[in-house]
Amino acid sequence: MNRKSAQYGSFGEELANSISHGFGVVLSIAGLVVLIIAAATHGTVWHLVSFSIFGSTLIILYLASTLYHSIPKLAWKRILKKFDHAAIFLLIAGSYTPFMLVNLRGAWGWSMFGVIWGLAITGVVLKMFFAHKYAKISTAIYVIMGWLCVIAFKQMLMHVPVFSLKLLIAGGLSYTGGVVFYVWKRLPYNHAIWHGFVLGGSILHFFSVLNIV
Repeated sequence: MNRKSAQYGSFGEELANSISHGFGVVLSIAGLVVLIIAAATHGTVWHLVSFSIFGSTLIILYLASTLYHSIPKLAWKRILKKFDHAAIFLLIAGSYTPFMLVNLRGAWGWSMFGVIWGLAITGVVLKMFFAHKYAKISTAIYVIMGWLCVIAFKQMLMHVPVFSLKLLIAGGLSYTGGVVFYVWKRLPYNHAIWHGFVLGGSILHFFSVLNIV
């Protein structure tokens, strides 16, 4: 693969994509260890469970992305692309989980937890088994999941530490800002740049979660 195609990048671009999110895998594994230690040392069982879920979804996303970009065989690439896109639903839900189970809980927390994971599971099923048939619905689910926190924003203001909220918003802006480069297909290494924004968003969300211990 020596030139950029409509669907996949050039060899150099895919190498950059693989390395960038391979670094994300390493950071995610280290982050999960830190989160578990922090939760076990200073938190409750809710911290431990929700932090483990969040850290695990980080690993799943970055591992799926790294495998997708690093394996050149097209037949495998098409399959791994589904996992890559499905993992996004899991990470969004995983990022909500600590705040829903630790800070909100109660009616608001459990309702949001159920809705967000219900949407995530629906999104995963659509991506894995009906990727082309319901592409617009899958995209709509991404957007709905990302903005669902607005419904509970007042509750989050009351129960989530201010610094964590600032980091949470900053992380969301990093993810959103990267979309500009994701859709800028003519820009060389646009996807690797997008990966940089995704890494930035994940790091900000990691510290946002860590701060609620």
